[in-house]
Amino acid sequence: MQCQSIEELQLLVNKAKKYTDQGKVADYIPALKMANPDSLSIALYYPDGNCYSAGDVSENLTLQSISKVISLALALMDWGEDYVFDHVGQEPTGDPFNSIAKLEISKPSKPLNPMINAGALAVTHMIKGESVEERFQRLLTLIQKLANNSSIGYSREIARSEFETADLNRSLCYFLKQHGIINEEVEQLIDLYTRQCSIEMNCLDLSRIGCVLAFDGKDPLTEVQLIPANIARICKTFMVTCGMYNASGEFAIKVGIPAKSGVSGGILGTVPGRCGIGVYGPALDEKGNSVAGIQLLKMMSEKYMLSMF
Repeated sequence: MQCQSIEELQLLVNKAKKYTDQGKVADYIPALKMANPDSLSIALYYPDGNCYSAGDVSENLTLQSISKVISLALALMDWGEDYVFDHVGQEPTGDPFNSIAKLEISKPSKPLNPMINAGALAVTHMIKGESVEERFQRLLTLIQKLANNSSIGYSREIARSEFETADLNRSLCYFLKQHGIINEEVEQLIDLYTRQCSIEMNCLDLSRIGCVLAFDGKDPLTEVQLIPANIARICKTFMVTCGMYNASGEFAIKVGIPAKSGVSGGILGTVPGRCGIGVYGPALDEKGNSVAGIQLLKMMSEKYMLSMF
């Protein structure tokens, strides 16, 4: 079962929007504080090119942690599974996404998975290139191809704001460097990572990326294999087990689709074999997920039988 009209989607958005007052925008990154906490929008992209949307889907959001899915795909394409997972684990964690705790007690001291900040920093470190600029452009080009939008760029204002307030991520980098997980200058990696997180797009772009993942890395319109199928499968598996921070288990039960959230309020969803979903709702719950966005996806999962379980 799929969405039949923009009107019925708008009704769901209106219903979910009532939950925005239960969250607040991310305030630890100064530039993100400017977002409107009452915003909520969604786009559904189907393999035939049809797209249903509701809310202000032209409003831009930065990917933040959603970018971790694509950087993982690129690192796997660059190095292969064995190398990547020698440096980053494959297990979920019940800790917050920016926690250092498990690094201190794990043996060997490598991040538990690529969706927490420590793991994402290790993955971004693996992106090949001779400079920060070349490595960033390789990631950005892949994202542009997935979204079929060559105009996608990044917010220099948000990248600068994140770079200036990235002390916790710097601490994670120094720990990773001490234990041989990374071997580049910390400031260089933080520069690359904050640019990555600041890549900017709208819900329509996000939903199209979700659709490519839904079809195992193949663009359903052009039939070009943008990400190898086995790598797309790995990415979707991490989205299920770790994609919604330490609320991933509950989300899997109540929504049941691979998804990845970011602290800008974005959610990338992919319904295997059916469609891609892009959500933007900047008001976050205590775990860093869009509070209204999750409610909207719960309603949609029930109405359209989205769950893969």
